[in-house]
Amino acid sequence: MNIKPLFDKVVVEALTVEEKTKSGFYLPSSAQEKPQTCVVVAVGPGGVIDGKEIVMQVKPGDKVLCSKYAGTDFKVDGKEFTIIKQSDILAIVE
Repeated sequence: MNIKPLFDKVVVEALTVEEKTKSGFYLPSSAQEKPQTCVVVAVGPGGVIDGKEIVMQVKPGDKVLCSKYAGTDFKVDGKEFTIIKQSDILAIVE
C-alpha cells in the first residue's frame, strides 16, 4: 500500500527503542516512552495553507526528531506509522 500525505503532513516511522536499560532490566512496552527519533516515509506537497506558503523542508529517508506527543498513529500492512504536521518536526538528525 502506498501512503500519500496531503498538504503539510509527513508520515514517519519510529526507530526501534532499546527494551533493556543500561543496568540490564527489560522494560515492558507499556513502560517505554514514545520514540522521538523517526524516519520520514512520505511527505505531502506543501502549498498555500491558511494564506501562508508552506515549503516542505524534509524528504523521505531523512532521520528527524519529532515532538513527543505529536501526530496520529496508524498501522498499514502490520507496520506502525505516525502522521504529523511538518511543524511538529523539531530537527533533522544528520
